[in-house]
Order: sequence, then C-alpha cells, then structure tokens
Amino acid sequence: MASSLAVDGLISGLKTTELINSLMAVEQIPQTLLKNKVATSQAYITALQSLNAKVASLSELAGKMAKPDSLSLNSATSSSTKVSVTAAPGVAAGQLDLTVNALAQAQKSVTGIMQQWPETPPVLTITGKDGVAHTITANSASLDDVVSAVNKSDSGVTATKVSVGGGSFRIQFTSKTVGEDGAFSVSTASVAPELALTEIQKASDASITIWAGTPAAQIITSKTNTFADVLPGVSVTVSGVSVDPVTISITRDDEANSKAAGALVAALSEIFAEIAAKAAITTKTDASGSTTTTGGPFTGDSTVRDAKQKIISAATAPVNGKSPSEFGIVITKKGTVEFDADKFKAAMLKDPVATQAAAQEIAARVAAAGKIVSDKYDGTLSTKITGQESEVKILGNQVDSWDRRLTSRRSSLERIYSSLEVQLSRLNSQQNYISSQLASLNN
Repeated sequence: MASSLAVDGLISGLKTTELINSLMAVEQIPQTLLKNKVATSQAYITALQSLNAKVASLSELAGKMAKPDSLSLNSATSSSTKVSVTAAPGVAAGQLDLTVNALAQAQKSVTGIMQQWPETPPVLTITGKDGVAHTITANSASLDDVVSAVNKSDSGVTATKVSVGGGSFRIQFTSKTVGEDGAFSVSTASVAPELALTEIQKASDASITIWAGTPAAQIITSKTNTFADVLPGVSVTVSGVSVDPVTISITRDDEANSKAAGALVAALSEIFAEIAAKAAITTKTDASGSTTTTGGPFTGDSTVRDAKQKIISAATAPVNGKSPSEFGIVITKKGTVEFDADKFKAAMLKDPVATQAAAQEIAARVAAAGKIVSDKYDGTLSTKITGQESEVKILGNQVDSWDRRLTSRRSSLERIYSSLEVQLSRLNSQQNYISSQLASLNN
C-alpha cells in the first residue's frame, strides 16, 4: 500500500514511508497467511475437479460397456462392392449367398415435344398409386410456369424442362419415391398428342434372390435398395445388379471387443496415475544444502484415498470365483491396473460368453463405484468440492475484511506521524522563542 504522505519527516528527519511500510508488513502477516491458505485450497479444488471429471467419464464409459451385447461386436463383410452389409451388436455369426436381381427405381415419364403447354390455363392431375389425386393449376401456358407449379405441389412428383433442340422441349416427370409405391399417372383436360406421356423408367422395387439355383431359391423384394433383417440384425444395401452370387459374412470382431475392454482399463489407469502424481511427496535441496519436503494436493487425503479404493476394488474383485486377470485385467504391484490384450483375446476365443459376462460385470461394478464417487449431487468427491468452495468463500471474505482493516491502520499511522511532525514543529518554535528570550536577558 502506498503512503499518502507527500514528504517524509521534514522536522523529525524520520523516513516515515519506510517506517510505516515496515509496520504494515507486520500487520499484513495474518492476511498473507489467509491468502496462502486460499491459494492452496483453490489448487486443491482444481485437482479435485479434474479427478472428479475423469471419474464421471469413467462411470459413463463403464455404464455403456455393462449393457447387453456391448462386447458382441461383429465384423460384417461382403464379397462384392455392389453389396454392403451392416450388423447390429450381438447378432449371431453366419454366412449367406445372394444375387441382386434389380435395384429399386423411381418412375420417370416424359411428354411429347412442345414449346408451350397446349391448354390454357394448364390444369394437371397427378394421381399416385394410393389413388390420391392432386390437381395443379399453373399461372400460364409457359413451360417454366408449369414446371414451377408441379414442383411447388405436394404431389410427390417433380418436373424438369428438357431441351430437345430447335426451341422445343419435353417435360420429364419423376417420382420422389423410389419403388413401386412411387408409381403415378398424369392426366389433363386436353387430349393434345404432345401431352401423352411415355414411361421411360418404370417404378419398381429392388429384389434379391437367396439360395439361387436351388429348389429352395427365395426372392425377396424391398421398396428401397436396403433389405432389413436378411439375417436377424443384419441389413444389406445393394447398389448394382449381380450375376454371380455374393457372399455376406458375419464374424465376431475380437479386435473391436479387445479395444472396448482396453479403453475401460485405460480410463482406470489414467485416474490412478493422476492420483499417484498429485499425492507424491517431493524433496528439494537448495544451494545452501537445506532440504524442503512438499506434498501434493492429494497427499494424505482420505477422501481421494477412499475413492481410489472403491474404484480399484470394483475393477479387480473376483468374478464368479475367477480373477479378472484371467480376462486380461491385471492389477500391478503398484496398485494400478493394466490390460493384457492377448489374454483377453484368448479368453474370448476359449469362452466368449463367459468372458463377455465377466467383462460386463466388472464394468457394471466400476460404473456403480464411479457414480458413488462422482455423482453431482451426493458423490464423495462432489461433496468435498462443494465444502472446499464454501471454505474458500469464507476465507475470501476474511481477506477482504483484512483489506479494509489494513487500509484503516495505514491511515491511522499516517495521521499519527503527521501529528508528530506538527508537534515537533511547535516544540521547535517554542525552543527558538525561549532561546531568544534568554539571550535578550543576558544582553
């Protein structure tokens, strides 16, 4: 705090500013201690918040892995680029041969050659396969107006003006719906020959044949180019006709399953590493040989220690009498966990059902433990954070109170030393007066 005295002791010769600053430094010691405590608490809160966020993410990840079929990941393949396959988690392995007979098509029909619509006003009726008719009236016989009127309607059909040379055109009508359900007809009041439509592409469904060439051959149709549940949970999308059979295969994707389990263990390891780093004690030696020992924000913290214990117990406790290490989740000598991908893959190969069940049980336990620790309402870490924030707020108020107290104290000291200078000035004046009187008496 700067002094308000313009000039140090004019009469006394004292370095008033330095003296007041020294006195204030002593006065500020309690506030400095409070500020240091606030800084330490804020660092602790930041560390807790970081850990809490990681535990919440772990709980969410583990919750997803605990769901049924989360580790029933499959690889779906096709022997042809004209057929793509998607498989839902948990579908059974299998194989199927099929041929693609036809793709789903939208109806396309064109008018005869014309330069403008042969009737005024142009009135068209477009009727869909469902029998619903849509009557459309254009603003004029201009082909552009006719096309615009059709495209603005809800008839399910679009119109396009196509140039055929010599200033003449045809109007192409195209269904917005692919497949037989998109079939339509266009009628007008006029019987002009140029209004007679020619169908250039028929509305048709897609079709495939399974077990082609055998007595059990079966044709399957679809209104789109996607065939859902060709096998349970397996969908096929076709993009071209095939002459030769196409083989689709569903196999268990052990690599993907291993990555899913490894991701859970990686999240666990990250949490344990952060706790270890922030609970570590460091010792430093200065140039004079003196050593100082400093603990991290989690050093000796019982709340963090309890949180770690809950999570690690959930991850490493036996499953049906078997150690998680048999499934690749290994606890180390340092109290952390590691993932052995080879062990996990071997366990999946040997008994996929039991391995999946064990991994899901571990995930469920970790998710539950993570929720106890990180729940935003009553999680142990969340509660600790809330309590620390309240304490920091109280300390902050005390720091502010000390600011006001120190400001008042400095003002008081400045007044005292200012008064001292005034009194000294008066005493000097009196001394000079008395000295002059004594001198006159002697004369």
